[in-house]
Amino acid sequence: MIRLIADDNDGDWHQRFVLQLPGRQTLLVAHNLDVSERVPVGMGDRVSVRGLYEWNDRGGLVHWTHRDPLGDEDGGWISHRRKTYC
Repeated sequence: MIRLIADDNDGDWHQRFVLQLPGRQTLLVAHNLDVSERVPVGMGDRVSVRGLYEWNDRGGLVHWTHRDPLGDEDGGWISHRRKTYC
């Protein structure tokens, strides 16, 4: 993880941070805190993420990193220090 960003409180509450991928590409992760618990990430931490990727000119965004509250869709997750947050 290379950067923490302030939570997004507009609409659903999201924890946000930026990952550095192999090469120079970066990826914004928006983790919904209305559905899942906060991931205690810090600068330099390694995380694994499963979610919905959307391309943008800055590298992309991953969201839907949580369980589906309705149980209809496969959910996502974030793995950090041997714990999975979904």
